[in-house]
Amino acid sequence: MAWIRQAEQLGAGELVINSMDTDGVKQGFDLDLLKAVSEITKLPIVASGGAGKSADFIELFQLPNIEAGLAASIFHYGEVKIPDLKKQLQAVDIPVRIV
Repeated sequence: MAWIRQAEQLGAGELVINSMDTDGVKQGFDLDLLKAVSEITKLPIVASGGAGKSADFIELFQLPNIEAGLAASIFHYGEVKIPDLKKQLQAVDIPVRIV
């Protein structure tokens, strides 16, 4: 947490937080870590590590300051389709880019 404060003081514009405990496990983002980070900074947060299903993103975006969520294998291997995820997020009033 001290490193996050220092990065913010040095002028960081956003934080990419990757939990090594949840990365690749597909059991959901590390919500406790992300909540703790969101409580000490006003910077936008990009969450990484742990997504296994669409519901993980819906849960993630309930936290403050979370601007984006990263995932790789669930998209690469077709476990979650990006258009389907966007529809599910929109259905619960989570804004998404439509491009």
